[in-house]
Amino acid sequence: MALLGHLPPSRLDGQVALVTGAGRGIGRAIALALGDAGAAVAVCARSGDDVTGVAGEIAGRRGHALAIRCDVTGRQEVASMVAAVQETLGPVDLLVNNAGQLGPVGPLAAADPDQWWQALEVNLRGPLYCTRAVLPGMLARGRGRIVNVSSGAGLAAIPMLSAYVVSKTALYRLSENLAAETRGHGVMVFAIDPGLVRTAISESALSCGEPSIEQWFTDAFADQQDVPAESAATLVVHLASGAADVLSGRNIDMSRDVAQMVARAAEIEEHDLYVLRERQ
Repeated sequence: MALLGHLPPSRLDGQVALVTGAGRGIGRAIALALGDAGAAVAVCARSGDDVTGVAGEIAGRRGHALAIRCDVTGRQEVASMVAAVQETLGPVDLLVNNAGQLGPVGPLAAADPDQWWQALEVNLRGPLYCTRAVLPGMLARGRGRIVNVSSGAGLAAIPMLSAYVVSKTALYRLSENLAAETRGHGVMVFAIDPGLVRTAISESALSCGEPSIEQWFTDAFADQQDVPAESAATLVVHLASGAADVLSGRNIDMSRDVAQMVARAAEIEEHDLYVLRERQ
């Protein structure tokens, strides 16, 4: 169960946010929450109809949004997208790298290497391109926040899901490494685990053809282990407010009390908690 109810409401007036994979699911919930909090939101996804719809929802709630169709695996597409956001809304204050895919399900010995690598193209190269496009401006202005939507799957070995697991593990490490590079320069980086949300990705796992994975998701949904997409949205708004900047570089999931993490920041730093480490 998420502990995000303890988080106070935040206002993000004046901020410009860019959310990838924002046409539906977790990304849509994040984009709507950011708009409700006062941020101007660039809604990005591969489906033009989806982003137009979400941007329309934000506008209908008296928010300010820009719909942009973009495939985050295309470097030039990403560069053009960021340029359009900057021209229309202003410099990006918050980047949320949410676009992702499950990738091939099954044993690595039988996987199509190209399909396997495509998952890393979306889940890792996409965040790399988007981050690289906005980071110089953030550093020049001395402020900015980047939230990478990872997964608890990146913290464990899960047979039959190697592409997804490897890509999400790498995203955790990228987040920590970038946070270390930007420390003292006003840019904060977070990796979050939104938990099991009923999205198109998780729903597809119910009929992926791999019995062990299908059963795990079936049981998890039956046990009501899934969490609403709005939980991740609440967390992202809180991180965007700056209230948890002291946790830059740390992994944050829905089960943690973020306010308590902030209060324990010195202890977390001293013992190097909530990061990927080898246990000795």
